[in-house]
Amino acid sequence: MIHPVSPALPLPEQLRQHRIFGLLSEGSRQRLADTLVVQSLEAGEALEAVDAAHPTLYWLLSGAMTLLDAQAQPVVTLQPGEIFGLQAAGATNVQSARARTPSELVSLDSALVEELRGETPALGYLLRHLDHTHTAARGIADARSTDPALNLMTTPVRAVIRREPITLPPQISIREAARVMSEQRVSSVLIVEQGLLFGLVTDRDLRNRVIAAGMDTARPLIDIATLAPLTIGVQNPAFDALLLMARHNIHHVPVLDGQRIVGMITATDLTEQHSTSAVYLAGDIYKQGTVEGLQQASTKIKRLQQSLAAAEASAYSTGHIITAITDAITSRLLQLGEARFGPAPVDYVWVAAGSQARSEQTARSDQDNCMVLDDRYDEALHGAYFKSLSQFVCDGLDACGYVYCPGEMMAMTDTWRQPRRRWAEYFARWTGQPDPKALMLTCVFFDLRAVHGQSALLDGLRRDVLERTKDNTIFLAHMVGNALTHTPPLGMFKGISTARSGEHKGTIDLKHNGVVPIVDLARVYALAGGDAAVNTHDRLLSAAAGGAVSEQSARDLRDALEFMAFIRIQHQARQIAQGLPPNNHLNPAEISNLERTQLKDAFTVVQSLQSVLGQRYHF
Repeated sequence: MIHPVSPALPLPEQLRQHRIFGLLSEGSRQRLADTLVVQSLEAGEALEAVDAAHPTLYWLLSGAMTLLDAQAQPVVTLQPGEIFGLQAAGATNVQSARARTPSELVSLDSALVEELRGETPALGYLLRHLDHTHTAARGIADARSTDPALNLMTTPVRAVIRREPITLPPQISIREAARVMSEQRVSSVLIVEQGLLFGLVTDRDLRNRVIAAGMDTARPLIDIATLAPLTIGVQNPAFDALLLMARHNIHHVPVLDGQRIVGMITATDLTEQHSTSAVYLAGDIYKQGTVEGLQQASTKIKRLQQSLAAAEASAYSTGHIITAITDAITSRLLQLGEARFGPAPVDYVWVAAGSQARSEQTARSDQDNCMVLDDRYDEALHGAYFKSLSQFVCDGLDACGYVYCPGEMMAMTDTWRQPRRRWAEYFARWTGQPDPKALMLTCVFFDLRAVHGQSALLDGLRRDVLERTKDNTIFLAHMVGNALTHTPPLGMFKGISTARSGEHKGTIDLKHNGVVPIVDLARVYALAGGDAAVNTHDRLLSAAAGGAVSEQSARDLRDALEFMAFIRIQHQARQIAQGLPPNNHLNPAEISNLERTQLKDAFTVVQSLQSVLGQRYHF
């Protein structure tokens, strides 16, 4: 349904805060606001193009919309704040959109937008994709080209599959398989029987397992296959495939629709996206046979962050990519450690904590980690092995630029390298007797993610912890009190307050006074709701779905987190370019007036929701 703008809906304010429309003068924004009508769509409801000659322009206010091509296939999913166009003619145009969730959007007066582009040159540059000589589909691609990693996150795997999969039976000879691969000009084949995927063979397997090993090529193909290969669902974002490749040092991932094989995605399929350099950097990491080699490879991480910052990749995607490289270095160090000290005597899982666990790292990160050992662990029999292994890995991480944790919250510290039963005791004590130290430790060790080893050791432990924290009002009240020790840098009159003295005088700490308060809020929501999500963005989504916070408040927090983290990454990229060590201390003079206003608004959102949570949980 379409209805006039409600006086209660602050569209002029939304225009002012919008990244593109905020560039307009106040008078121009008001002119645009006067023309807007709000359209509400239910989940699943479609929006069709009406003009064959020109795109109809829309601005998505809330919800999520999936754009569809002429064949009704998904093109991209849009989030609130984004602008898109629909055009009725042309096979390559985006002709319709479907609401994934209940959504609100406004149609834009194309003629007025064109006029405003002429008045504001910067607006014309940012909206160049809305030129009527371009198709709507071209416009959407241009609009998102500034964030290649975000493009991957909103593009389904289906959209980047290049061809039908090449499948072969397991009994076919290696020689015949090589002939098929050569004729079809593919770098991999899937081994399939009765429609089910059994294995994967790549050209690298032919090179390393056959030619280099002198294997008889008459043997069956199954003898050289990677059995039960890692796979990805056809509707998953292509970004998930990128992370899978980067974290596991693979370049081929079979694509499934349920159990049906629909294709293969390779690193080459993603090379148009700058962020895929993460795949090749991860591959380089896994090739290293020494700590010195890893140290050299790790020097490329700062350049990777610079590249992502230059492309204006979102903080969400940058965090996932940089963290994937940390995971790769950690896993390779553990492999090298096991090669040096021998196989582990009992099962273990190496666990990332803090920002690495949340996939929110930047090039400036220390290390927070621990080890959960199988309950068969015996200190007298196995202690020396795990002490040596953990020391080797933590020393290696430090050599690669991940400095030792100042609080020694690392697996090399005996306290944080314990069997599962001891970890269960830790969490029982921390949640049952929440003194200040226990609260601090809970903040660090509630954010956990398995990086290498037997992840089941951690999964059960986290389930037990969530059962203890869910609806535990006394513990949650203590956690809220601890969270409120990190407050946004706002002065008495809501202006940004900088440090008055010390090494960082005149700056604000974007991490501890900006990002961390939102991380703390999301963690409390997760503890209260028994939510297993670790990433802060994901926790806020779950909190809204579970009713712990309103949809609007969760959206405000996600936007505030993304903006502050983005500003932080850009700040660090500038420092790296100047040859300076990156830090979190921003001089507000470095950013524009518009960005300072947005930063103040983001701080205000956080302060407001901290107050709400403080009133909900109090002693």
